[in-house]
Amino acid sequence: MTRYLVATASVHTTAAACDYLQSRVDSDDEVLVLAVREPALDNRDLGDAANVARTRLVAPNVETLTREGNPVEEISAVATERDVDVLVVGPRRGDPETSGDAPGSTTRALLANSTRPVVVLPETALP
Repeated sequence: MTRYLVATASVHTTAAACDYLQSRVDSDDEVLVLAVREPALDNRDLGDAANVARTRLVAPNVETLTREGNPVEEISAVATERDVDVLVVGPRRGDPETSGDAPGSTTRALLANSTRPVVVLPETALP
């Protein structure tokens, strides 16, 4: 069994993560989808972002989680608490039409500090 943690802030990232995982997951794998609510930011897409995986991934067990706080700290905490094997993240936050350059600060921090493998979805995978 492999436990994946998909850290997402957008429907785009979740959909791309599901496309990436579709051929890699088995029915005994687990996919945790984490959306981190950040104070002072527009977080209205978070609920939809987390729920996309439930409809896109059929085979594995999918669980959605929402946390509040600093994304790097919350993603790292969930990875440790849930003993995940692989982190899956987008190249940057949110909608590709409105966000900054890749990789984003959360992705850079996870790549620099994670003790687990980190899969960064390519820009071309995002709609």
